[in-house]
Amino acid sequence: MTQDIVILAAGKGSRMKSTFSKVLHKLAGEAMVRHVLTTASGLSNAQLHLVVGHQGEQVEQACQDFSANIVWQNNPQGTGDALRRAASSLSENGSTLTLYGDVPLIQRSTLERMLSLSNDNTLVLLTIKLDNPFGYGRIVRNEQGAVTAIVEQKDANPEQLLIDEVNTGILLAPNAKLKGWLDALTNDNAQGEYYLTDIIAMAAEQGVEIVTVHPEQEWEVSGVNDRVQLAALERVWQQQQAEAIMRNGTTLMDPSRIDIRGELITGQDCIIDVNCVFEGKVTLGENVEIGPNCVLKNCTVADNTVIKANTMIEDSTVGTSCDLGPFARLRPGTVLANKAKIGNFVETKKAHIGEGSKVNHLSYVGDTQMGAGVNVGAGTITCNYDGVNKFQTIIGDGVFVGSNSALVAPVEIQAGATIAAGSTITKRVAENQLAFGRAKQMNKDGWARPTKQEK
Repeated sequence: MTQDIVILAAGKGSRMKSTFSKVLHKLAGEAMVRHVLTTASGLSNAQLHLVVGHQGEQVEQACQDFSANIVWQNNPQGTGDALRRAASSLSENGSTLTLYGDVPLIQRSTLERMLSLSNDNTLVLLTIKLDNPFGYGRIVRNEQGAVTAIVEQKDANPEQLLIDEVNTGILLAPNAKLKGWLDALTNDNAQGEYYLTDIIAMAAEQGVEIVTVHPEQEWEVSGVNDRVQLAALERVWQQQQAEAIMRNGTTLMDPSRIDIRGELITGQDCIIDVNCVFEGKVTLGENVEIGPNCVLKNCTVADNTVIKANTMIEDSTVGTSCDLGPFARLRPGTVLANKAKIGNFVETKKAHIGEGSKVNHLSYVGDTQMGAGVNVGAGTITCNYDGVNKFQTIIGDGVFVGSNSALVAPVEIQAGATIAAGSTITKRVAENQLAFGRAKQMNKDGWARPTKQEK
């Protein structure tokens, strides 16, 4: 049976002090609403409905890969109004789970517990007890402990304000009854809005069983109204990620100084120093060592590789026992074979570096196919761009390239060749040849150095 899931994401979020929709602000590198959609889409038979309003086109665009049914809520008038806009899209049978685009860390396990209690005569509420319940709707129970209503903070009397069990806003209701409850909502309250919480009293009056579920952690139901709250949830997320990889056998030099903005998969006995950032999907083999201040994005690093401080790797593949950095940059399309070395202040792009080859310092290698056992001297550049088009450099096995050389593509240097330092190479170099490409040197006697002129 289809499980309808409605995610409310229409609000502006004025306290964010931003021109962007609140739900598009990022947590761990991804829009908050996408976190909710990812969790919801993992539930069985999920049919997603996304209610948008403020900057709805941008929200829809940011979430298009989820194939959610888009429901518009222009001129929003509360949560009840938002869900009512989606009512016509809900299935006749089954139930509807209501989630929020600004509550990004709700856990699938909590939602699955709610769904396990669902039936045609049960309404499931996610509630939590807080030491300071100010601002939240209170859960009102009768003498038997049964839920009878939810009263919003502004509408609560002094006795109700003492209640510490509060509404998280997340609920699961049977569709057959939900549509009637939504039709019966009124805006006769302090805010002049249609409260979704008013359906609780309707359900109680009709004898519907109202059951409650509590999240395992308070942060699961923490919403974001401003950037301070967003930053707090960012730290929660990062702490959870750090603990997970440490339990998987990775050492973090300081678990509070790592940022995972995507998925990080680690093998055993990896060591990660402080202030490293991982974006997209990053996979580390076993015994990988990463120095401080490194940034890795959408890459794979095989066993026993060492990545020294301040190195950046993006959309690249690194083999086993490689040595990178410090201050190296691997741009998209870089592939390092086993035991390759990329040293300090070296940049690569669309470069295949062969086994055991070394580019030790101060070089740029782009659009290059490099064989095994190559040594590239300091200051070498593959000149791959003529201002319009890119061209490839091919370097065979065992080539030695002297320092401060320029290899002007398209060009091929065959196996065993040697390029003299300071050369500009524009033509093919055959196997085992020595290539010079320097201008003729001239020495001038009696040269007087310039002297500083007085002002």
